[in-house]
Amino acid sequence: MISDQEDIKVQSVSPLYETAPLGGPKQGPFLNACALLETALLPEELLEKMQEIENALGRVREERWGPRLIDLDILTYEGSLINTPTLELPHPRLAERDFVLIPLFDIAPELFISGINKTVHTMLLNRDPSPDVKLYMPSGWHEQS
Repeated sequence: MISDQEDIKVQSVSPLYETAPLGGPKQGPFLNACALLETALLPEELLEKMQEIENALGRVREERWGPRLIDLDILTYEGSLINTPTLELPHPRLAERDFVLIPLFDIAPELFISGINKTVHTMLLNRDPSPDVKLYMPSGWHEQS
């Protein structure tokens, strides 16, 4: 659905990973991936588009970190530092979460994250890989019908 948006071009999509949930109520595993997008939309406009997709897919916001059908996050936007009630960039917990860093590394290892002042690769250095992040489907999964 992201690639169907006329003002967003999907440049690259990571493999799909199965991960254990962090925090929140007891629930099953999640599927996580990252995508590199090209757009002229402002960050807030891009967030609005992502939320429209979530809503179209039936996203219901009931409980923080609770089970959900879909969750589209903006991790970073061309080095922007944003802190508003609706959007914080870079994503505030990006550097702590292997389920974000591992798929992001797959598509943009040298991406510099402003505010953290490190590349994705550097953030993953000297860390033991999380056993809770398991390859679920290789690159190209999103093109399968």
